[in-house]
Amino acid sequence: MEVQETRVQTDRVFTIPNVLSMARLLGVPLFLWLVLLPEFGGPNADGWALAVLALSGVSDYLDGKLARRWNQISSLGRILDPAADRLYILSTLVGLTWRDVLPLWLPILLLSREVMLLAMVWLLDRRGFAPPQVNFLGKAATFNLMYAFPLLLLSDGSGWLASLAAIFGWAFAGWGTALYWWAGALYVVQVRRILAADAATG
Repeated sequence: MEVQETRVQTDRVFTIPNVLSMARLLGVPLFLWLVLLPEFGGPNADGWALAVLALSGVSDYLDGKLARRWNQISSLGRILDPAADRLYILSTLVGLTWRDVLPLWLPILLLSREVMLLAMVWLLDRRGFAPPQVNFLGKAATFNLMYAFPLLLLSDGSGWLASLAAIFGWAFAGWGTALYWWAGALYVVQVRRILAADAATG
C-alpha cells in the first residue's frame, strides 16, 4: 500500500493543532492515575478516566482536521500525534492489565508489534531515511482500539451495561489487534522496499 507524503506547511511549534496534541499527551498520566486509583485504596474513578479518554479522542480528531484546514501541518505535529496515540494505548494496556480487565496475552501481542516497528525505524535511521507516514490501516487499528479500551473499562462492573460493553469492547479489540498487525506488516514491506531500492542504487 502506497503512502502519500504529507507536506510540512509550517515550522511553528505553538499552533492550535500542536497545543491540542500536547494537551492530549498531558492527559496520559492523568488517565493512568484515574484507572489505577482503586488499586491503591482510592475511590473508583472510571467515569473520570472515560471522560479523559473521550476528550483525547475528540482532540485527536480536531488536531488533524484543523492542521489540514488551516495549513498548519508541522514536523512537530507529525511526531506528537502518533506519540500520543501510542502512549494512550500503552497506558490503557498497563492500567487494564493491572486491574485484570485484560488478559496478559493481549498487551504482549500489541507491544511485540511495537518492538518490531521500532526495529524497522532503527534500520531506516541507520540508512538516513525518515520513517514512512502512518498508513490508513494503522489509523483504523488505532481507532478500533480507542473504542475497545473504554468499553472494556466500562465492562469491569455488573449489570446489562457492563455485559454489553464487554461484547462490543472485545469485538473492537479483536478487529483493532488484527488491523494493528496488518498495518505493521505493510510497514515492514515498505521498509524492505526502501532498503532494497537504496541497496540497488548504492
